Amino acid sequence: MDGQLNEPAATGETEHGETVFLDLLLRDAPAVEYERPLVRARAAGADPARLAELERAKLLALRVRAVLSDRQRRESELAALFETANDLAGMRNLDQVLRAIVDRARTLLGTDTSYLTLTDPVVGDTAMRVTSGSVSARFQRLRLGSGEGLGGLVAQTALPYVTANYPEDDRFRHTEAIDAGVAEEGLVAILGVPLVLNGQVIGVLFAANRHERPFGHSEIALLGSLAAHAAIAIDTANLIDSTHAALNELNTVNEQLQEHSTAVERAADAHDRLATLVLRGGGVDEVAAAIGDVLGGEVRIHDAVAMGDDEDAVSDLAAAVEESLGNGRVARAGDTWVVAAAAGTELLGTLTLRGVDLDDADQRILERAAMVTALLLLLRRSVNEAEHRLRGDLLEEVLDSPDRDPDLLRQRAGRLSTDLDAAHVVVVAEAASANAARLRSAATHLAETRHGLAGVRHGRTVLVLPGTEPVRVGRYAAAELRAAANAPVTAGAAGQTTGLATIPGRYDEALRCLRALRSLGREGEVASPDELGFLGLLLSSNRQAPEFVTATLGPLLEYDEQRGTALVPTLRAYFASGANLSRTKRALHVHVNTVAQRLERISQLIGADWQDPERALELQLALRLHRLLDGGVDLDGGDRR
Repeated sequence: MDGQLNEPAATGETEHGETVFLDLLLRDAPAVEYERPLVRARAAGADPARLAELERAKLLALRVRAVLSDRQRRESELAALFETANDLAGMRNLDQVLRAIVDRARTLLGTDTSYLTLTDPVVGDTAMRVTSGSVSARFQRLRLGSGEGLGGLVAQTALPYVTANYPEDDRFRHTEAIDAGVAEEGLVAILGVPLVLNGQVIGVLFAANRHERPFGHSEIALLGSLAAHAAIAIDTANLIDSTHAALNELNTVNEQLQEHSTAVERAADAHDRLATLVLRGGGVDEVAAAIGDVLGGEVRIHDAVAMGDDEDAVSDLAAAVEESLGNGRVARAGDTWVVAAAAGTELLGTLTLRGVDLDDADQRILERAAMVTALLLLLRRSVNEAEHRLRGDLLEEVLDSPDRDPDLLRQRAGRLSTDLDAAHVVVVAEAASANAARLRSAATHLAETRHGLAGVRHGRTVLVLPGTEPVRVGRYAAAELRAAANAPVTAGAAGQTTGLATIPGRYDEALRCLRALRSLGREGEVASPDELGFLGLLLSSNRQAPEFVTATLGPLLEYDEQRGTALVPTLRAYFASGANLSRTKRALHVHVNTVAQRLERISQLIGADWQDPERALELQLALRLHRLLDGGVDLDGGDRR
């Protein structure tokens, strides 16, 4: 029948299929095991609809598996980079720093070898300085002239280069010495990134394998981030070496040493403050305050470049941010020092400092502050994503099993600043052609700011927000979602709740209102049971819609079913045509006598008074409810999908 939804053959089958894939996700099973439910279903002779449903569930589970794996990888990389930054910042010996860099690069990228070359400022070439995993003495003594081999090209261009098969790659200038060393080491796939300090390439950091392997963008970015840490750590180690040398010449360069020592002390003070701040869970505002105390002046951290109304000043700041993002160093725009807080090439924020002049050491301090700021912003992003998941998981448990452990649910809600025993409104919304990520983000932001819950349930956005007026709360939520999705939003709202146990019932009412709006062709609207009038009463928790339809239209429905007639469609067309026989017969494409005969049969089955105004109203309402029920709108609460 028109408008009928395609429902699964049995709810138990759908739940079983979903449970199988959830079990696979929980066990972190290999991808190949996700095919087994489909293979078993085919062997059992499942119908195409069931197989298609399992295929969709499988693809969704694999996507979730990939997302979880990617997030675990990113979290591991972030933790490793954070650990690396702390380790390198605490080292004072250059050889120790270089050894730690190559060892950490090899571990993070999981490669066979890692090595680092440093530029010889006198000769102009780069020489192998330290290796990890190398077995060839010739390889460990290599020197690369400017533009020679992959490393020479990286040092010359200050750009990362990668090759999956170095011996067969003709993009690089091969030399006999370099190729012999690479061959003796057995290297095939090589990735190299520049170590840049003060806009100059001071060396190259490599990761390599002894078999052909492509390096992805994320691996290039990861090695690049490690190289940025390494460059600053090398700079710090060199600075400390210079300090030691100056101490040996104390009698002749006492004034110069004093200035240098002051710079070192400020760097150490900044390092200690930042390390302590990070370890106790401080935020980016505290970074700004700490660096302001160390360097003086006014330090601010911005999410955007544009600051102020002066277009020329804003343009200069934007150019300085681009410069800093490109080389990882401090840039200057007028009287403002600017440094980008970035992860690879992604700009996360901008630090500005006004009111003081900075020497090189102070600029390094500001750069370290930008690095810590970037790590904190990445950590905050991960925490926010985790909180998004927590709110969604809690909402699922509240809707599915509120009585299992209500005290635990209340405690979890309390940690999210949500009181589930207070009055709330439940909103269930759908947006046509919406960006799912933007819609989910907008819903989560709304829940956080209003101290409620948000999640996605069976493809629909669900919100539980404090309030006592369903329509007002529903329209406000729909407007926020519509602005984020840039698409019409249809929503059902129900409330108010009177405790944790009443939330599932209000969800059912909101879901039925949403389905009713869609079946009535009222997309883009928001309604509660009260907004839908008498139909809304039937949609509420005390409804008896199926019984009302059966009591009113039962004889006609039974007659049509047994004899294959069309008395119910005829009655619907008759009322829709304003009780006009001519318009009714045109609507049904039958002869007017056929219409008259059917109406006579209707009179015989349900009584001759069916055209009286009060009786006619009941019949029209029953016909409307019958269409909603027949179109898949659940008025009994049996299907909460």
